[in-house]
Amino acid sequence: MTTSASEHIADELRGRIESGELGPGELLPSARQITRDWHVAIATATRAHAILRDAGLAETRPGVGVIVRRLKPAPRPTSQSTVRAGVIVATAVAIADAEGLDSVSMRRLAVELGTAPMSLYGHVADKDDLLLKMLDATMAEWRPPERGDAGWRDCLEAAARGLWQTFRRHPWLAAALSLTRPPAVPGGIGWTEWVLDALVEAVPDLATRFDIHLTLFTFVRGTAINLEAESAATAVTGLDADQWMDTQLPILRAIADQTGHPHFTELVNNPYDFSLDRIFEQGLRYLLNGLGAELDG
Repeated sequence: MTTSASEHIADELRGRIESGELGPGELLPSARQITRDWHVAIATATRAHAILRDAGLAETRPGVGVIVRRLKPAPRPTSQSTVRAGVIVATAVAIADAEGLDSVSMRRLAVELGTAPMSLYGHVADKDDLLLKMLDATMAEWRPPERGDAGWRDCLEAAARGLWQTFRRHPWLAAALSLTRPPAVPGGIGWTEWVLDALVEAVPDLATRFDIHLTLFTFVRGTAINLEAESAATAVTGLDADQWMDTQLPILRAIADQTGHPHFTELVNNPYDFSLDRIFEQGLRYLLNGLGAELDG
């Protein structure tokens, strides 16, 4: 049997995964990148992704792209006596990661854990309490790296990237947090403390340091909030971002022809390879360059 182009591409990517060149959670080449690197149609690239997803090697992370699949089986206790708050929270987080926060309910948790719904209330007061515990657990995943003699910029880059990876693992998390009414959970204090401490020498005033901390947090969260929206859009349309954009190109080209705006026309005729990861990295650079100019001035 002749191997199709999509199967050939999938086999090459499978080899990279099995060799460890592409590890769990890492991005696979986007459909548009595949079209450029392998000189194939977008439909062929999309089928290659589908082959890897069907094989259990990849998954689509909304707003991010197709990544190497992380195997995260939800804990399932063997009896009611083994149900504890940590297990309940971990299971709730796993459901939210896979299906969105709206899918988390006490009844659903009871089914997943093989216990009666009322048995959960001995460890979790109600759904609001459960959400606080989920926020605490996920925000506490961030761990400060070794600082050494790193300056404020390196420290803030590490803080921002670590928080971004947390949001990527948990697409629901950014929308569940609030800047104006932050949840009172200890899990997030470590990140705040790291940023404030990193700025001590450059910015002695604590209030100004806290302003910078809020600005950095708002940038990371504001970018990550698109993850949940994209997840919902994918569920409704059945199309990932690249596939959806392909359906819009004829409409956008017609608008370009009507309006005659040269930059927009060029952009539509040379499709933009959208990546939230790239937007995040560029935005972080712009933000820290501006902060550096402010502090150095």
